[in-house]
Amino acid sequence: MSSAGPPQGAAPSGGAARSAVWGGAASAMRNPQLDAHGALTHLLTLEGLPADVITGILDTAEPFVSIAEREVKKVPLLRGKAVFNLFFENSTRTRTTFEIAAKRLSADVINLNIGASSTSKGETLLDTVDNLVAMDADIFVVRHAQSGAPHLIAQHLNAHGRSHVHVVNAGDGRHAHPTQGLLDLYTIRHYKRDFRNLTVGVVGDVLHSRVARSLIHGLTTLGTPEVRAIGPKTLLPAQVEALGVRVFHDMREGLRGCDAVVMLRLQNERMKGALLPSAGEYFKHYGLTEEKLAMAKPDVIVMHPGPMNRGVEIDSAVADGARSVILPQVTFGIAVRMAVMSIIAANG
Repeated sequence: MSSAGPPQGAAPSGGAARSAVWGGAASAMRNPQLDAHGALTHLLTLEGLPADVITGILDTAEPFVSIAEREVKKVPLLRGKAVFNLFFENSTRTRTTFEIAAKRLSADVINLNIGASSTSKGETLLDTVDNLVAMDADIFVVRHAQSGAPHLIAQHLNAHGRSHVHVVNAGDGRHAHPTQGLLDLYTIRHYKRDFRNLTVGVVGDVLHSRVARSLIHGLTTLGTPEVRAIGPKTLLPAQVEALGVRVFHDMREGLRGCDAVVMLRLQNERMKGALLPSAGEYFKHYGLTEEKLAMAKPDVIVMHPGPMNRGVEIDSAVADGARSVILPQVTFGIAVRMAVMSIIAANG
C-alpha cells in the first residue's frame, strides 16, 4: 500500500476527492435516499446526507432512549408494519439491536436465515427482494459483504414503483455503516453537546472500516473542526486526507488534546496479506492504554463499535474505566435505529 501523502499532522487537502477514498463502484452511485421533497426514504450512507437530516435523526432518537426505562417498552409508531432483517453477512449484535428497535416500535419482525434461503439455491438478490415485497414487506434492513448492495435494492425498488418500501443499510462491505455512524454521533453529542468545538480521534484499522467511513462523513458534515485518523500506514487508506481528516502515525501525538477517541476493531477477516507484524506489536504502538490516553483532554470519552479485542485494540483498564462510554453506545444504538425506521416509515 502506498505511503505517499502529506506529512504526519498535515492539514487536509479538501473534499474534492472524497468519493475516491475507499472508492469502488458503490461510491460512484448516486444515493437514492431522499424523495423529491428532500425527505429521507432510505438510509444508505451518511456521505452526502444534509446536516439537517442527520440532526433530525439524532433529535428524534433522544426521546426513544427513555423508552427502555418504562415498564412497557413499546410505542405504536410501526404497528402493522413488516420489517425484514436481511443479513447476508453475520452480525448477531447489529441484527439484535435492529430487532429490538423494530419491536419497540411495535413492528412485525422477520429474521431471514439467508444461508438456508433461496439465495443459496441460485435466486438473485433482487428476485429475493421482489418475492419479499410480494409478501408485503415495508422495511428491509440489509447487511451484505458487497459494497453497494443496499443501494442496488433501493434503486430497484424506486425504479419499479415501490418507493413505499424502505431500505436501511446495516453495513455493506467496506463502504458504509450509517446507523453505527449515527449512534456514534449521538453518543458524542450526548456527552459533548456541540460538535463545533471538538477534536475527535479515530484510531486503528481505518482502511477496512465502514464504521470509520460513516463516522468521518458524519463528523465533518456536522462541522467538527478536527477529525484525526490515527494508525499505521498499512491500515490507513491512500488519500484519506481527502475525507477532511488529519493523519497521525504516532498514537500519542494523535491523541494529544482529543475530546473523544473512537477505537476501531481490527478487521482481520478483510485483511489480505501481512499488514501487521503481530497483535502484540500492534497493541504496543496502537492499543489504547491509560498512559496513552493521558495525552487526551481530562474529560475525554472513549468509544468502540464492538466487539472489542481486549489487549489488542484497547486495554481492559480503559475499556472498563471511568472515561469509557462503550456500553451507553449500545443503549443509544437502539434509540437511533428506532429513530431511523420511524422517520423513513413516516415518509412513505
